[in-house]
Amino acid sequence: MIDLLRNKEYRLMLATQVLLLSIIGIITLFLYKYAAVLVFLLGFFMIGIFILYTNQRYRDIGTLSAYLKRIYNGEYTLDVRDNYEGELSILKNEIYKVTLILSRQAEQLKTEKEQLANAISDISHQLKTPLTSMMVMTELLKKDLSPDKRIEFIRNLSHQLERMEWLLTSLLKLSKIDAGTVEFKKNRLQVEELLRKALKPLLIPLELREQKLIIEGDKEVFMEGDMNWTAEAILNIVKNCSEHTPVGGTIKVMYCDNPIYTEICISDNGCGIAKEDLLFIFKRFYKGKNAHEDSVGIGLAMAESIISRQNGNITVSSQEGRGTVFLIKFYKKTI
Repeated sequence: MIDLLRNKEYRLMLATQVLLLSIIGIITLFLYKYAAVLVFLLGFFMIGIFILYTNQRYRDIGTLSAYLKRIYNGEYTLDVRDNYEGELSILKNEIYKVTLILSRQAEQLKTEKEQLANAISDISHQLKTPLTSMMVMTELLKKDLSPDKRIEFIRNLSHQLERMEWLLTSLLKLSKIDAGTVEFKKNRLQVEELLRKALKPLLIPLELREQKLIIEGDKEVFMEGDMNWTAEAILNIVKNCSEHTPVGGTIKVMYCDNPIYTEICISDNGCGIAKEDLLFIFKRFYKGKNAHEDSVGIGLAMAESIISRQNGNITVSSQEGRGTVFLIKFYKKTI
């Protein structure tokens, strides 16, 4: 009640009602005194109802205020909704909706922080080995070595630097994708041109390993996507196939189209992937038992992230000793 009297608008409304009641009561008193008594009784009764109703509204507002303070302190599981009609009920429901939004944002922020911590940990772990190796070789280079040994160490240092550069570049790209800062373009791409761009950096390595590359598909097949990022994904997949295919092996890239999706199938006749590794093949930094010694387990993880963020998905099937098949599907928009 004291809180109510502190409200200037409430005091003004209450004073207005008392004043009107007094005026009506005095006028009625001159006309008929019993009617005046009745008017005063009804008036005070109505004022009492008004006070009780307003007091209840203040209590509800106080509850909402306490609820908002608890939300501010991070309690997003509270439910203030009710099934009554009225202004306060509408306000309660709207506050509950905002609470759900804040809860989702808090969870997302928590996830992003965990991803950042994991990324920093992964980068540290992956850089530790080559850095240690480079420090050892640098110390050895300070000693009196034969020209051949010095050239060998310099070559190894150059190799480690290239590996670190690739790793850091890939991790930065993957971090940008995870953070949602990459804006994938939605251009109409000719799949043949996309594959040509993706496979160009691998033509010489494939030739050196005497691996045969077969590309089959209709030149009129088109899809919607980002040329550069999609080419990056396909490059990583074919590179993985090449690393697990012996000298003289074959890698096939076939593509086709239907009203629902555009399909790209990449297969090899290499060593294959162990059955227990198939579930984790797209997990970053995961290395199966048949993984290449220089592999860090990030290429397929990046490829999966790029494809999934362009309305696509990728699946893998494999048999040890018989090869691996990667099946990519980019789904079309439905009207």
